Amino acid sequence: MFTFRYANYLDIYAVSLIIAMIIDTEQVRKVANLARLSLTEAEEQQFTTQLSGILAYVQQLDEIDTKDVPPTTRAIEVSNITRTDTLEVFPEREAILESAPDREEDFFKVPKIMADSE
Repeated sequence: MFTFRYANYLDIYAVSLIIAMIIDTEQVRKVANLARLSLTEAEEQQFTTQLSGILAYVQQLDEIDTKDVPPTTRAIEVSNITRTDTLEVFPEREAILESAPDREEDFFKVPKIMADSE
């Protein structure tokens, strides 16, 4: 595995050219084929360079000590702002059923959405 330190974007670009052997044009062609993409030679070269740059950046991130950082799914804290569900009895059940477009006895009647399996 390669280890690099970068000072700026130009250094990352230079290193991506050095690491070009990690992602070669043949691998880009294979991925494009799997994705059913038709790429020109210029696009193959462009993606080879760009993917190498991404891998070079990931390599830089690999150098960061994260052993004391707890795993997370988000970069920022997210909290649920909805209220908790509470069961409430509505005393006018008949009024609710009468406001429905269609009903059958004490139930709402809704359009069928699934076919019967035979």
